[in-house]
Amino acid sequence: MRTAEKVIITTAVTGSVNIPSQSPHLPLTPGEIVADALAAIEAGSAVVHLHARHPDGRPAFEPEIFQQIIPRITERTDAVVNITTGGSSAMTMDQRLAAATRFQPELASMNMGSMNFVYSGIADRITDWKHAWEKPYVLNTYAQPFVNTFDRIEHTLTTLGANGTRFEYECYDIGHLYTLAHFADKGLAPPPLLIQGVFGILGGIGADHENLDHMVRIADKLFGDDYTFSAFAAGRDQMAFCTHSARLGGHVRVGLEDSLWIGKGRLAENSAQQVRKIRDVIEDLGKQIATPADARAMLALRGNTDGSTPA
Repeated sequence: MRTAEKVIITTAVTGSVNIPSQSPHLPLTPGEIVADALAAIEAGSAVVHLHARHPDGRPAFEPEIFQQIIPRITERTDAVVNITTGGSSAMTMDQRLAAATRFQPELASMNMGSMNFVYSGIADRITDWKHAWEKPYVLNTYAQPFVNTFDRIEHTLTTLGANGTRFEYECYDIGHLYTLAHFADKGLAPPPLLIQGVFGILGGIGADHENLDHMVRIADKLFGDDYTFSAFAAGRDQMAFCTHSARLGGHVRVGLEDSLWIGKGRLAENSAQQVRKIRDVIEDLGKQIATPADARAMLALRGNTDGSTPA
């Protein structure tokens, strides 16, 4: 692993897992997503990872909705914009790729395999539902897997990669590292690789700290110095895993996509609270926070655009 001289903070501001009934602070409208992203950047986040929502909170794939978000961030900041290609398991492949295809970002997420991606347990904790779509949406994840087959991964790598997009390779299990190695060996995933270890999703690797150490050991074996590592865990383990990653010389990811909390029993009011909290931890470890320019240099990104829709 390339030990990080400066730690990149990525903020995932809304995602497609958490739902409005869980927290009144989850950003849903384009304006709310932009405000959350800008506050996170101001607090020290070099990268913002973007999903979109409809006003009632349903995950959105339409480029027209992303058009209301991305330029309002890139016009005001130099932060790295990382567009999802995961969307949600309810979306088709074309829908999941629609925004990244339209905007051709310098960085996009890439889930490294098909998997059971289960968050139906949310329904056990909610008695007052805000919208009719929410309960069947989360319950359906118990029966419907997230599908990202090898041909789909290759299609995404080749089509977006042709435009200079690089990837945040989201690895939810050890097997995903070997999948990434397969595509690296084929020359479709050139170094330096940004491996994002994801822990605590039901269906993926558990939020045990031994698993984080093991994932780094296997990544070292497969990729040597050709990769940099970042990690997060969903929910209550978010900060502990970010701290662990930073201690190992890696990067971190926070945001309301990954956890709605800022402390035990305390909902975060925005993602910036989580950025400030992990920033304090990183600086207490004697490490520096990466700027967007630092992040681009470390990840070999091509640089920002003006945020407009490509011709």
